[in-house]
Amino acid sequence: MRYLLALSLSFFMALTAHADVKRKQSYGALDVHYNIFNSTFLQPETARAVGLNRSKNQAVLNVSMVKDAKGQKGAVTGSFKNLLGQTEKLTFKEIDEGDAVYYLAQFAITGQEILRFELQITDSDGKTHSLKFNQEVFPDL
Repeated sequence: MRYLLALSLSFFMALTAHADVKRKQSYGALDVHYNIFNSTFLQPETARAVGLNRSKNQAVLNVSMVKDAKGQKGAVTGSFKNLLGQTEKLTFKEIDEGDAVYYLAQFAITGQEILRFELQITDSDGKTHSLKFNQEVFPDL
């Protein structure tokens, strides 16, 4: 099951990397990788294993920290705003696969819209870094 989870999440990181090369932010030796995908892209077994709901109107933000080619533990907090200025807090859960650590937050999407994300990434050394980005999201059809 762990292999399936790691393979599924790695697939989505690679898929998003092809769509937008800038889904990585570096802070010195620390690289923060992030992507957003519709929860229906996850296989049902994978979604169950990490405690996510598969739904056409649910998206997942995936964040990982890498230093010296190794996954790093830390903490991720944050929120997003829509174009109307409505803010929603994100709740991240840590998925530790040994060599890889992911931070996942699930959130509702009601239609096609551009969201503004603001994250605080705390690395294993206790340093906090800010990450801001915009992302257009769509419900799965």
